[in-house]
Amino acid sequence: MRTGVTSARGFRAAAVAAGIKPGRLDLAVVAADRACAAAGVFTTNRAQAAPVTVSREHLAGGVARAVVVNAGCANAATGERGLADARQMAARVGEALGCPASQVVVASTGVIGVHLPMNRVSAGIVRAVETLHEDGGADAARAILTTDTRPKECAIEFALAGGRATVGGMAKGAGMIAPRMATMLAFFTTDAAVERVLLERALEEAVDASFNRITVDGDTSTNDMALILSGGASDLAPVRTVGRDFDAFRAALAECASRLAQMMLRDGEGVTRVAEIRVEGARTAGEADRIARTVAESLLVKTAIHGGDPNWGRILAATGRSGVEVEIGRVDIFLGEVWVCEGGCAREYDEVLAREAMVGADPLLIRVRLNSGGASGWVWTSDLSKAYVDINASYRS
Repeated sequence: MRTGVTSARGFRAAAVAAGIKPGRLDLAVVAADRACAAAGVFTTNRAQAAPVTVSREHLAGGVARAVVVNAGCANAATGERGLADARQMAARVGEALGCPASQVVVASTGVIGVHLPMNRVSAGIVRAVETLHEDGGADAARAILTTDTRPKECAIEFALAGGRATVGGMAKGAGMIAPRMATMLAFFTTDAAVERVLLERALEEAVDASFNRITVDGDTSTNDMALILSGGASDLAPVRTVGRDFDAFRAALAECASRLAQMMLRDGEGVTRVAEIRVEGARTAGEADRIARTVAESLLVKTAIHGGDPNWGRILAATGRSGVEVEIGRVDIFLGEVWVCEGGCAREYDEVLAREAMVGADPLLIRVRLNSGGASGWVWTSDLSKAYVDINASYRS
């Protein structure tokens, strides 16, 4: 059954247990039947993993044929050897597929500062390419997981002039999640033929409205990457200009990215509750987003969400320290529909209803109204639980 990245026609995938993470699938290859227009966005962390560096180089030409992804080792902080290993991964896939190494995108996820066992990786790549299949999307989605508890896949069909096309995707990420691209990885495929410039535009828009709007722990990975391959196997007229067909494509891609981002957030390490932080009445969208992210990444706010505690003072404090020039005397705060803070001060409200709002809604909506302009912004966040500490206190051991 076609799922995720192989939902779009013209793509195959496979996964193997290469021995990087013993006892499980840990290496995946996704390949197109022909060279594709391609676009990617990458982590803005200055400490960038070797596969990020190599994949940036390979995507400079805007063409890709395949993606190879391993779990269990991030290949980050590994110096020249790490770069050589990432290039070797691309070369092995290229040799097996009969395409240039420069048409292979490389991604890794796992522990930082550890070298890949390249003998196992190379052998695994050969086995994966030999078993590429249209039904391999589900296995590929499982092979790229780290601390995730479940795979994340999506497929959306959309209408173009003359017929229908599909966007498929898979993603991983549960911890070290506060993408600024842009540990998260996301891979999309489409059987529509989309001009590279439009492909880049649609991907950047989709990422900004999805992966760049979630935070689990406020950390940005060394390996973050989102990629899309446009193969054109639908044989419909290419999308070369802005218009109805482009709008249909980018809406489908945005929806697919949004679904995957929400799957990530809900599968975050130790997550039991999720919330949307919405800031309204700001002077600019940028200021609204900055305040929303500050509130969303406040440990005190996240622990209050976990405990169902309507402690709105933590939200006000985070708003005030966001770095935005806020008139606190004009700030209102709502927990769900319960108005708890007016003009920067406490107002009379039902404590029971406020607590019910904290624990009963999914997601919880926290609104901060600045009353200073007409712009708004938002971020999705999660609670912070004891389980998160347990997972990350023993990640390597």
